[in-house]
Amino acid sequence: MHWVTIILMGVAANLDNLGIGLAYGVKQTKIPMISNVTIAFVAMVITYIAVIAGSEVTRYISTHSASLIGSFLLCGIGLWTLLSTRFKNQESLKNPETMDRDMNRIISVRESIPLGLALSANCLAGGIGIGANGISAIWTVISIGLFSLITIGVGNHFGSLLTNTFISKYSTVLSGLLLICIGLIEMFI
Repeated sequence: MHWVTIILMGVAANLDNLGIGLAYGVKQTKIPMISNVTIAFVAMVITYIAVIAGSEVTRYISTHSASLIGSFLLCGIGLWTLLSTRFKNQESLKNPETMDRDMNRIISVRESIPLGLALSANCLAGGIGIGANGISAIWTVISIGLFSLITIGVGNHFGSLLTNTFISKYSTVLSGLLLICIGLIEMFI
């Protein structure tokens, strides 16, 4: 089993979640556990669909070719993530306070669904690459859900303390680099 890849995918897909958790924590906006679970659930569903779609590719081309395509796809997504930091126009990720529609400083379940969808971009793209590489859908989904819960919870809790840290400032860059590393690992394993 590709445990390193599964864990790295969970981390890479959720570094933006850490940044969002930190941003909300700094602004004293709470993300209750039920909202955090909702965000994780959205990410898990999108990841599962993407991994299954990626694994379907292997029905039409050889496993080796699909694995190579999946690896290149992961590297490409990582590169795109790195480049998108210059051109990013996701309002909810740049200004997280826009997701708190009722301005009560609590992200409700209803508000967490669109936030979960916005945060799932890495899950969708990365999931296709993971599926094409034949990596377990269930364990990848669990990894992404678990790291989503952890990163948002920890980020929200420690937001005011970690506002200007390296991780907060460069979460998207770190995510892109991790995706490229995952792609390279899968290419040569």
